[in-house]
Amino acid sequence: MKRLIFWDFPRAGWQYDIAVAAILAFIFLTPRELFKDQPRPASIVQMPSDTGGSVYWLETSLLESTPEGGRPQRAAELLKARTGKPANVVKVEPIHDAELEVRGFMAIVKP
Repeated sequence: MKRLIFWDFPRAGWQYDIAVAAILAFIFLTPRELFKDQPRPASIVQMPSDTGGSVYWLETSLLESTPEGGRPQRAAELLKARTGKPANVVKVEPIHDAELEVRGFMAIVKP
């Protein structure tokens, strides 16, 4: 075991090959669920704010089907699910690109 920890095998030796094979098997055969490592894009991102509150960017797909009047409430629900804390969303503003397509929403939260 000491030789394995300190990697004290000759490079062309059979022990070296076994150790490398064991490491590669662990890397490629271990399921992602074991480490809860699931790649997912960030759909809600906290942005820097100088107003004393918090500002969050929300992906377009999260609020595009919600009517404009219900967006603050839906954003508050999403933020509570994401952060675990209730959020007082004051305003939700759509963010447009140069072609005036909505690319996301900014949710302004007051403490």
